[in-house]
Amino acid sequence: MVDWLAKRWVSSALFMACGFVALAPAITLAFSGFMVLLYLHLPAYMFHQVEEHTGDRFRRFANERMFGGKNVLRPVDVIVVNLPVVWGVNLFAFYAALLLSPGASLVAPYLLLVNAVLHIVTTLRLRCYNPGLVTAIVLFLPLSIATLASACATPGITILDHAIGLAAALAIHLAIMAQSGWRYRHGAGAIENR
Repeated sequence: MVDWLAKRWVSSALFMACGFVALAPAITLAFSGFMVLLYLHLPAYMFHQVEEHTGDRFRRFANERMFGGKNVLRPVDVIVVNLPVVWGVNLFAFYAALLLSPGASLVAPYLLLVNAVLHIVTTLRLRCYNPGLVTAIVLFLPLSIATLASACATPGITILDHAIGLAAALAIHLAIMAQSGWRYRHGAGAIENR
């Protein structure tokens, strides 16, 4: 199942992102500006995933450049992070804003913002392009900043909501890094070039 998904999920993400963007005008007619911005997080992430993961680019880059040739990131790790975690968080955020409270959705823009900052820091640290950098700058920074600015003008969203959203986004990224760090220290093998 992992091999089947690994070969197909990125191209599927591209088609789904295009479909979500095609629905955006209808979403704009039905929802407030804040909800529309939240809705756009999922297709933005999908376009980012296409840049980042086409041809297994990010996994190979991370294993070669960041983990010294060890097979730390496996295809299953990439799938788990990108499908249930990233897509799940963005779907949760949209429905949380719709059904619970707009403040419950702030993990989504902070997830974009933290991811963009990490791509930029990685580029500066390694002095080279890393897969996902362009969409992190072109899509993630403006969308996350616009969403957070809109959140400041949305009634009912508090500073505590911002703190919880940022903490959740940081926790997600730290959990991913911790899992990779554990694999790096505990026996990840040489790179598999499949």
